[in-house]
Amino acid sequence: MQIAAKKISTCLCFATQAQDAANFYVSIFKNSKVGRVSHYPQDVAGVKAGSVMMVEFDLNGQPFTALNGPQFKFSEAVSFQVACESQEELDYFWGRLTEGGEEGPCGWLKDKYGLSWQVFPSALPKMMTDPDKTKSARVMGALMQMKKLDLGKLTRAFNGENA
Repeated sequence: MQIAAKKISTCLCFATQAQDAANFYVSIFKNSKVGRVSHYPQDVAGVKAGSVMMVEFDLNGQPFTALNGPQFKFSEAVSFQVACESQEELDYFWGRLTEGGEEGPCGWLKDKYGLSWQVFPSALPKMMTDPDKTKSARVMGALMQMKKLDLGKLTRAFNGENA
């Protein structure tokens, strides 16, 4: 018997900020929108009736659900990647996603809700997997010195030019 795969989407658990988080993410990514919002119909486990329970939202075609309730913490074990075509795009996403959050090494950051993101130039995976190990090693060396990634410096490292 062959079983057809269902559509897979992401559910993010927040203590109480599901709607704020959905609105924040939708404000950053083009072609995004908040969808249905549901509320707790009755008091449940210390949550008052009428409080936001779940928010459906879409980020550039990718469906998400934000859920208020379980007291889980985000960790770097799961992160969202944003591949950027230009330094301008990288600067935009880095700046917006770090608002109220914190910068991490090598293009990683945590947003104000504690969710981990990787903001990187779309050319980086090709640089890192180049058959010329000297090139990829130079890129790795440059990458390890950065928080927000600098496409120009990474490209110069790849090409063997002085950064």
